[in-house]
Amino acid sequence: MSAETGDKVSRIYGGFRGVDFRGEDINIIRSPDCLNVWKDYKEIDSIRTRPGMVLETAFDAPIYGIFFYNDIQLVHSGNKLYKVAQGEKTELYTGLKEAVSDSFTFENVWYFKDGKHYLRYDGSEIKAVEGYVPTTSIARKPGGGGTTYEDVNMLTGRRINTFLADGGSFDFLLDAQNIDTDFPPIVKIDDVVQASGYTVDYGEGKISFTKAPDSPKTDGRDNVSVEFRKTIQKYKDAIVNCTLLQVFDNRVFFSGNKDFPNVIWHCSLNDPAYVSDLDYYREGLDSAKVKGMVAGNNALWVFREPSQANTTIFYHTPASDPEYGKIYPSVHSSISTGCVGKAVNFNDDIIFFSDRGMEGISGDVTTEQAVAHRSSLVDRKMLAEADYKNLVLAEWEGYLCVFIGDKVYLADSRTAFSNEGHTEYEFFYWDLQKRVTCCQVCQGVLYLGTEDGVYTMTDYDCDVESYWTTPKDKFGSANKLKTTSKRGCIAEATGDIAVYAKLEDTDFELIGEYRDVQDYFVSRIKRKKWKDIQLKFYSKTRFSLETVTLESFIGGFIKR
Repeated sequence: MSAETGDKVSRIYGGFRGVDFRGEDINIIRSPDCLNVWKDYKEIDSIRTRPGMVLETAFDAPIYGIFFYNDIQLVHSGNKLYKVAQGEKTELYTGLKEAVSDSFTFENVWYFKDGKHYLRYDGSEIKAVEGYVPTTSIARKPGGGGTTYEDVNMLTGRRINTFLADGGSFDFLLDAQNIDTDFPPIVKIDDVVQASGYTVDYGEGKISFTKAPDSPKTDGRDNVSVEFRKTIQKYKDAIVNCTLLQVFDNRVFFSGNKDFPNVIWHCSLNDPAYVSDLDYYREGLDSAKVKGMVAGNNALWVFREPSQANTTIFYHTPASDPEYGKIYPSVHSSISTGCVGKAVNFNDDIIFFSDRGMEGISGDVTTEQAVAHRSSLVDRKMLAEADYKNLVLAEWEGYLCVFIGDKVYLADSRTAFSNEGHTEYEFFYWDLQKRVTCCQVCQGVLYLGTEDGVYTMTDYDCDVESYWTTPKDKFGSANKLKTTSKRGCIAEATGDIAVYAKLEDTDFELIGEYRDVQDYFVSRIKRKKWKDIQLKFYSKTRFSLETVTLESFIGGFIKR
């Protein structure tokens, strides 16, 4: 804005968007320094002090997971899993891994993973997932052969073979050798369990009957079945030790196993207890770790850490194969930026965190993909956080809350803007003064896990230190001196507010304190011959701020 000498200029600060930590020359709708404010869109459109943390349930060990199953709250604290109701804790399980855990619910059963256990809970009993027992061979002759029917289940060593007896053969060969000696096979003839009348050669994988089973009564129908166990420990550990979960296309995908850093697996259709030993995919040829999996845009997106081969982001879409049925071939995207934090679907925007900040994917599986930066406004501060790579994410009230230690960066989905041809988010910034270890949203309530308990962000009356600072404002005349009007500064606001002013490179100076503001107040800011000015609205309790109007007169040129 330009103005002639002596002209009066009214500056109206309003429509506040959020922070901008990039430097001094920023838009007046943003703040170079604000703390613990946000827009609570369901209440008012002005900025206001954030809600406070309320201790819901205290624990004596860090919280690694907060979950909800039907009307039950489940909390992973230390090495234990608790059921929590009205502040009362009931221990359900002990011996858990002390690390961030994850879960999902399928057909009204809750499933839990911590990188050491794979558990199921139906509301009354919690236990390890017992793998579905597949029938791996059917129509076998006593000497072998037959038809491969179902794949080996990686979650259990147990499997079933079925045979067509011929009335004369005594020896029946299984489809595996060196079977487990501590699991006596379950042998059935015509669906009747045989308690005796046979011996087992565990090394050969052979059942020898003392009397040859008769031929089947129904021609072509298997009449002998043998259930046995052949444990391949690395199979079960491969799934149980995974730390990443993602439900996609009615299947659960698993990854995050440190021994198989670039591998993902998935369960069979509608059965989280059955993971075929053939249903896996390697993401790239090197061992760069999978850091996140996200379902969105009709695909499963897989994010790996930075790779020297620049093969970091893959996607999987369902396809049909005449031999294997439904498959999910791995396709390398056209993006080479790696993921160092986490990834999430934020309102259909596929987001991941790189060593440059928050990134989004522009394009989908039908077009060429490109990385689009999303966090330019906060990168300078966010990337300097010591715990940046261990961030925690939650989508709440239209914000993507990025928890890093005790700090929170809130990306606002409703006020995205265009920056050099791509979309970015506006951000707010909070300091909770408690390190967040995990989080969960249930029925609109944000639950936070910390070192000492579970908290909710539900106190809208407690005292929280908060403030908003305007950018350095030259009133459109960078080379002229300005003087504030005697009318002072008019602010539409509520709460207890202290106003500070800062000229050029001086410190902020208190102008006045205003108690129990209900609508607006006037602050007499009397400053002469300044080049630029900043205002700071501060509260030790709570406040909201809608607009600020400051009038100034434009004077003569600044003398050099």
